[in-house]
Amino acid sequence: MSELGLTPLYTGKVRDLYAVDDRHLLMVASDRLSAFDVVMAETIPEKGRVLTGITNFWINEFGDTVPSSLVSCDPAVIEKSVPGFLGQTHWHGRAMLVRKADMLPLECIVRGRLAGQAFDEYVARGTVHEMIVAPGLQLTDAFAEPMFTPSTKAASGHDVNISIERAALLVGADRVHHAQALCVELFTRAAAALATKGLILADTKFELGFVDGELVLCDEVITPDSSRIWPADEVRPGETPPSFDKQPFRDWLSAQTWDRTPPPPKVPDDVVAITSARYVDAYERVTGNSIGDWYGASS
Repeated sequence: MSELGLTPLYTGKVRDLYAVDDRHLLMVASDRLSAFDVVMAETIPEKGRVLTGITNFWINEFGDTVPSSLVSCDPAVIEKSVPGFLGQTHWHGRAMLVRKADMLPLECIVRGRLAGQAFDEYVARGTVHEMIVAPGLQLTDAFAEPMFTPSTKAASGHDVNISIERAALLVGADRVHHAQALCVELFTRAAAALATKGLILADTKFELGFVDGELVLCDEVITPDSSRIWPADEVRPGETPPSFDKQPFRDWLSAQTWDRTPPPPKVPDDVVAITSARYVDAYERVTGNSIGDWYGASS
């Protein structure tokens, strides 16, 4: 964004962050694809627009429950704070103008189903994030009620799954319980909404922060990258169901001989295409809208 005079603050595996002024940032979701903390040379068309559009959808859905850091995704609105943005059409639909927030140093994960790292821990120790859960569960089984399962935010390396009690020691009991109540409510609402569309929200990760002392929703919200979203009619106990994310890429990558260090293997065109289609399908099923109607669509 040097052409717009913005100061780059951070480049992640997917998102780039720029300073706009003392109170605002520009967050841009790219089409980059990563695995094992390594970014692939190939990109996934429409991925950034999908992640931004779905986030915008959920923030609007949750607006009556919790404020967010989002100001707007509308290029015309962003132009008022970032002169020249309207001319940068390749960023339209990917960029979010957001308020600066003092981020809560926790990953606020809510799990409705047993999957992923939680399943591995459960098999090994009968716990989920160090918390005892009912015995006899299989992969994809539902918990009796959604579980708030926080993790640390690692500056480098991997996040560490922790219990609510350990999270309270890090940030304070009041903050943890506030985050827990808020995130479980949002998860429950989203899961119910997705169920009407034939989808299961297995788990998701929320990011929270404080703006002017108020706890708000930040960053991406219930996207394919931050959540497990399954087609309800393809979920079988004990089996890994297909998900609306980079699963086709993961399946291909698992068959490759790669030591998980740069350089990564070349991703075939057909894997790129089917992964892109999976993201677009997620956007359209979740929002009920066409990706062609979201900001930045090709003419």
